Amino acid sequence: MPRYEFRLPRLFIDARLAAGQRLALDGVQANYLKNVLRLKAGDPVLAFNGRDGEWRASLADAGKRSAALTVDEQTRAQTPPSDLHYLFAPLKHARLDYMVQKVVEMGASRLQPVLTQHGQVARVNLERMRANAIEAAEQCGILTIPEIFEPMSFERMIAAHDPSRVLVFCDEAADVRDPVAALAAVRKDSQDRPPLAVLIGPEGGFADHECAALTALPNVIRLALGPRILRADTAAVAALALVGSVLGDWSEG
Repeated sequence: MPRYEFRLPRLFIDARLAAGQRLALDGVQANYLKNVLRLKAGDPVLAFNGRDGEWRASLADAGKRSAALTVDEQTRAQTPPSDLHYLFAPLKHARLDYMVQKVVEMGASRLQPVLTQHGQVARVNLERMRANAIEAAEQCGILTIPEIFEPMSFERMIAAHDPSRVLVFCDEAADVRDPVAALAAVRKDSQDRPPLAVLIGPEGGFADHECAALTALPNVIRLALGPRILRADTAAVAALALVGSVLGDWSEG
């Protein structure tokens, strides 16, 4: 049996889910189900809210431009989120959209923009980030929506670093020929997965003083991601794949 049901449409509903409840849908959700997917009253839909697991519901026709769901039964219990923080220098719109979707798919539980010296973007649209995170979770069977935070300065990020959390930061100038071996060394004395954070800098790279501040922190791993220079959104996927396979939940097999 498959772990997830991908044949049914899936919606994030920001309301309590329990058997027998009737939930009004917003206009966008109603339009998507009725006019885009052309569902009819009684058709099944999966619903989740990030707290109560996933539930099978049925579409209840509430009017020409509105709709509701009737919640039937739970299909999956809520699972705890991964403990993976993704920190990043903000990107421009289209590439930020892509990056948010991919890091959610890769298991990020927190998204934290960090303002660095060579960053080209100082503001981010948090509502747009959340919408992209929800869309990725809906499409990929994810039960939890990651926390999304306001941008913070690089200096504040350094000051707020939790020494118990492994921080992996990616720098093409790092003298690391085998990033897998460098990550594996973190677990050589323990079978427990450590809390993790991954930091990706701007396209212009980290300033020298920023690299120095990062490497001075405890529990930090500085990695290069191979012989090629990667765009920041590509580096996000590469770094999270590495970390997930060596230190994260991919390593459980």
